[in-house]
Amino acid sequence: MKTTLHYLFDPLCGWCYGLAPAVSGLLKYPAVSLELLPIGLFCGEGARPLDDVFAAYAWSNDQRIQHLTGQPFSMRYRDRILGDRRQRFDSGPATVALTAVSLTEPARELEALKAIQHARYVDGNDVISLVALADLLKTLGLDDAAAKVEHPDAELLAASRARVNRAQALMRDSGASGAPTLIVESGGRRRVLDHTAAYSNPPLLISQFEAA
Repeated sequence: MKTTLHYLFDPLCGWCYGLAPAVSGLLKYPAVSLELLPIGLFCGEGARPLDDVFAAYAWSNDQRIQHLTGQPFSMRYRDRILGDRRQRFDSGPATVALTAVSLTEPARELEALKAIQHARYVDGNDVISLVALADLLKTLGLDDAAAKVEHPDAELLAASRARVNRAQALMRDSGASGAPTLIVESGGRRRVLDHTAAYSNPPLLISQFEAA
């Protein structure tokens, strides 16, 4: 029986970054199809200026995530990203970049997401501009995706919007809210995984998945 794991996330969601080790652990099941779906949490109307108040809130939240999961948030990230008032908190470009990967080398989308997260939270590098994201994809050897990101056309932008719409519809249908959300679908039935304990103990997500 085919099993699909729908991973609903946002590229700039710190909690999604915190859950990355647990999600990676689920890839040991070769019969499981992993579908990454960005929910547009910080795109469009969800994007916002990175002012002092929000930056302080984000850093406090990031420290909580680091303490709980062990995922690092570097001082370089705090200084260069959260400290830059020219930055916007906008996941739209990263969502487009990941859509480009999904269209060209879908099996590597999770790898690309983890690279974007590492570039931001550890290296303190820009993942807001399409130019920076295209350069990052090139370092991964994702040249076809990078070319799409460098010159985003109507097809790419429409595909990105369609993925966000699908994620939001799936979330509504499943009664879920927020990111990250993990939904197992098998035999026409769906179940939302309770991933909260997996932040500090990633193997617990595997137990949840096996039970589903």
